[in-house]
Amino acid sequence: MRGSVTSGTLPHSGREGLAALRAGQTRPLRQYGSVTDHAAPNPVPDAPQPDPLPYDPAVMRKQYRSTPLLETDLADDPMEQFAHWFEEAAFAGLHEPNAMIVSTATPDGHPSSRTVLLKQYDAHGFVFYTNYGSRKGQELAANPHVSLLFPWHPLARQVIVTGTAARIGRDETAAYFRSRPHGSQLGAWASEQSSVIGSRDDLLRRYEELATRYPEGEQIPAPPEWGGYRVEPQAMEFWQGHENRLHDRLRYVGTGADEAEAASWRVERLAP
Repeated sequence: MRGSVTSGTLPHSGREGLAALRAGQTRPLRQYGSVTDHAAPNPVPDAPQPDPLPYDPAVMRKQYRSTPLLETDLADDPMEQFAHWFEEAAFAGLHEPNAMIVSTATPDGHPSSRTVLLKQYDAHGFVFYTNYGSRKGQELAANPHVSLLFPWHPLARQVIVTGTAARIGRDETAAYFRSRPHGSQLGAWASEQSSVIGSRDDLLRRYEELATRYPEGEQIPAPPEWGGYRVEPQAMEFWQGHENRLHDRLRYVGTGADEAEAASWRVERLAP
C-alpha cells in the first residue's frame, strides 16, 4: 500500500511516559477525559511533588513513519486519486472513512464546521445530504464556497477539498432517500435541523407521531426541505504524515477556464 503507516507502538503512561518524554522518546500519549489542574492545594515547602499526569496536549505527539508520497505516484485526476485513497482507508478498517468535516461560512466570513457522512463521489464531485434549513444549508444558500476534510488519522493521511456546493436534483434526492433505513427517513421529517427545540421529549414525541402515520413498510416521501449537495472541487490536497514534521503535501489545482472546457489540473507541492 502506498503511503501506509508502519509504526504501531503503544504509548507509555504515567511516570514511565514522562520519563520516556524526558529521554527524548516521542511516542504518542493517549488522553482520557479533559485537561485538568492536578496541583495539590497548599503544598508543603520542599516536599516532593507528584509528576503531572500525561494529559497535557503540549506533550502529545506522534512520529509518523510512512512511505513518501511523490508526484509520480499520483493519478492524473484528483477524483481518481481520492478513489484510490478512499479504498485503502476502507480496506484498512477505519471507522467511518466516509466521515468528513464540512466547513461553511456566512457572506461576511463567520465560519462553522460539522462532521457529515459522504454518500457519493464521482468525476463531478462529492455528495452529502442535509436539511436545507440547517445552519450549513442557510450558509451555503448565501455563500456556496465550502471546504471538506477527510481525517484518516490511523493512516497518517488527510484529504482537503475546497470548492463550491450546489443542490442536486430532486429525483436524485428522492432515490437516495428511499434507500435510507425507515427510522432515518422518519428522523429527517421529525427534526427541523439547527432550530431551537424545547426538549428531547418534544423531538421524540414528533418522531412517534410520524412512526404512527408511516408504519414500517409504508413509503415515506422525501421532505421538501431535505436534500443533497454536490461539492465540485476547485482544489484538492493530499497530505501524508512523516517523521520530524517533514510531511508530504501535494495539491491539485484546477486550471479549466470555464465550464465548457474539460477540467485540467496542475499539481504543486506545499511546504509542511
